[in-house]
Amino acid sequence: MSTTAAPPSSKPIEWYRTPLEKADFRSLHERSDLLGWCQTLGYLGVLVLTASAAWYSSGHFAWYVTVLLVFLHGTGFAFQINAVHELGHGTVFKTKALNAFFERVFAFLGWINFEFFDVSHARHHRYTLHAPDDLEVVLPMKLIIRDFFVQGFINPRGFYQTVKNTVVMAVGDGFKGEWPETLFPKGSPERERPIRWARLLVLGHGLIAVVAIVFHWWMLPVVTTLGTFYGGWLQFLCNNTQHIGLQDDVPDFRLCCRTFTLNPVVQFLYWHMNYHIEHHMYAAVPCYRLGRLHRLMKHDLPPCPHGIVATWREIAAILAIQKTNPEYQHVALVPQRAEAALTGGYR
Repeated sequence: MSTTAAPPSSKPIEWYRTPLEKADFRSLHERSDLLGWCQTLGYLGVLVLTASAAWYSSGHFAWYVTVLLVFLHGTGFAFQINAVHELGHGTVFKTKALNAFFERVFAFLGWINFEFFDVSHARHHRYTLHAPDDLEVVLPMKLIIRDFFVQGFINPRGFYQTVKNTVVMAVGDGFKGEWPETLFPKGSPERERPIRWARLLVLGHGLIAVVAIVFHWWMLPVVTTLGTFYGGWLQFLCNNTQHIGLQDDVPDFRLCCRTFTLNPVVQFLYWHMNYHIEHHMYAAVPCYRLGRLHRLMKHDLPPCPHGIVATWREIAAILAIQKTNPEYQHVALVPQRAEAALTGGYR
C-alpha cells in the first residue's frame, strides 16, 4: 500500500494492541499464495458463475428469472471494494505481483481508483478516526433506512456520481477538498498515478460499451460495468458496521472499531472484514488468518455480536440515542486490563 504522497502527522498515536506470543505473531503474519488463490479465485469464481447464469438466463428463461439472477450477481459483485482493500494491503498473496495484479482487476471491475484509495487507507489505519489526520471515516456517521434502499438495490445516482468523479479525476481536476489535498499536495508527482488509473477506467469501460453495441452483447456491461451499482444490500449491511456509533480520538481499536461474527459464506464474500478490530490492531495479518487471530485475542475484546441482525440491532440502539444526543458515542465494554492500560496502570 503506497503512502508516499501523504505527509507525516504532528501527533503520532500510541495504539493499544493485545499482546501475542511470538510464535503466534509470526505464524499469523505468514502469507500464503495457496490461501491467497483460494480466497481470490474463489471470489472471482463466484462472480463468473453468477454472471454466466444471468447471461444464459437472458436468452433462455423468463425475464423475472434473469432479473433475480442479475441481482444475485450484484450481491456478490458489490464486495469489489473489500477485495481491493485486502489486496491493497499486500497481504493476500505471498507473491507481491499477484497482490498488485488482482488489486487492479477488482479495482477495474468496481470503478475503484485504487491509487487514491491505497494512500487514503494507509492514513486511515495510522490515525484511525483522529481528524484531521484521518478523514476517510469521520464520525458521527448518519445512516437512515433510505440509504439502505438507495444504495442496496438499484443505485443510478451512485453510477452517475462514480462516472462523474472518475472523469473529473481523469482530466486532472479530482483533488479539490481537504482530504484529497492532504493526500496529494498540489504539485506532487504522485497525482499522476490516480489520474492515469482514472483514464484507464474510462477507456476500459468505454470499450466494454462499444463491444456490447457492436456484438449486441447487452448483458456484458450489465454484469461488468454496471455490476457495482445494483444488489449492494448485503455489502451495505456488512461494510457500514466497521466504525459507526463508536468513539473517535481514542488510542484503542477496540473502542473505535467493531468486530462481529458471520456465517462462512458471507464472511468469505466480505473478505473476513467482520474481524475489524483484529484487522486494525494487526493490519499485516492476511484476511484468511483473522479468524484465528480473533480466537487468540477474544479474551481481550468487547462482546462480539453474532450475525448481521444482532449487529444492526446494537447499532440501531446507538443511532437512536444519537438522534436526541448528537454528542453521544458508544463506549465498548473492554476488559479491566484494557482500561488500566489506557489510564497508565498497565504496561
